[in-house]
Amino acid sequence: MTSDAMVSIAVVGATGAVGREIFEVLEERNFPVGELRAMASHRSAGKTITFDGRQVEVEDVAKADFSGVDIALFSAGSSVSRDYAHEFVDAGAVVVDNTSAFRMDPSVPLVVPEVNSHAIADHQGIIANPNCSTIQMVVALKPIADRYGLNRVVVSTYQSASGAGQSGVTELMEGVRAKVAGEQEPTPSTFAHPLAFDALPHIDVFDANGYTREELKMVRETRKIMETPKLEVSATCVRIPVVRSHSEAVTVDLEKDFDVEEVRRLLAESPGVEVMDEPEKARYPLARQAEGTDPCWVGRIRRDVARHRTLHFWVVSDNLRKGAALNAVQIAEELIEE
Repeated sequence: MTSDAMVSIAVVGATGAVGREIFEVLEERNFPVGELRAMASHRSAGKTITFDGRQVEVEDVAKADFSGVDIALFSAGSSVSRDYAHEFVDAGAVVVDNTSAFRMDPSVPLVVPEVNSHAIADHQGIIANPNCSTIQMVVALKPIADRYGLNRVVVSTYQSASGAGQSGVTELMEGVRAKVAGEQEPTPSTFAHPLAFDALPHIDVFDANGYTREELKMVRETRKIMETPKLEVSATCVRIPVVRSHSEAVTVDLEKDFDVEEVRRLLAESPGVEVMDEPEKARYPLARQAEGTDPCWVGRIRRDVARHRTLHFWVVSDNLRKGAALNAVQIAEELIEE
């Protein structure tokens, strides 16, 4: 980032888990924040957010004046984005939206800066942040696709409770405490079943074809980001009792033959990727190690034992960092570069 201009930033959904993370990322990356405005629902209005030593009072987004905002970072739910994003654009802001509201809108770029930053130039006021599980996968797929080409991608995800928001984390921890104490687990409300000590192959609602919306998001978003509308993609998304960071087992059928060591080198040299691949020393990416970090961690890189052009790898990333807040701030950095 080379621009010295100070930028007026609004964070919509400021008091949520991703909103709080956005403030941390802006501060850590020395983003050139001039005026900073925090917005949320009326329930959070009047609270204060600490940023770079100053106190920022949370405004009720329904009553706020949006004029003067350069970039608005949204993470307050799809309905809020649909209600207010265009109002920000009309007032002169560019919106970076972290919800599913606009991701598949053909007029809205869906951007992961390490993969398709060029798409930002086509924005018409709104840029969409992809789903967290999609982001980490495409960051790892990008160098592989560029070198060998992709025929098919199959992914199984192991997604943390925080992907369902703070309510998911609270429900998990209450279930763990009850289970350990030998008490009856609370009736779940965020998840379909108790998450503690279990794995739930059910994230979002099921479609008529048997896939969940989360799984279909990965299919459609991957095709859009990678600019491969006919790419074969299939996903199985599973919620596991981990507080933070998503893990994924990815299988890729490639168009060309590959060398495993070259794959490791390509990934290690790629922006946003860290390779940890020494399984003989029990060194491979873990959710607890990825928590609070920015990279997409890749390991367990190997060739399929039966299919010579099939590659397997494991990728782990903090779903609140690269999967949400960091990606949004990186898009904002690209915007001020332009």
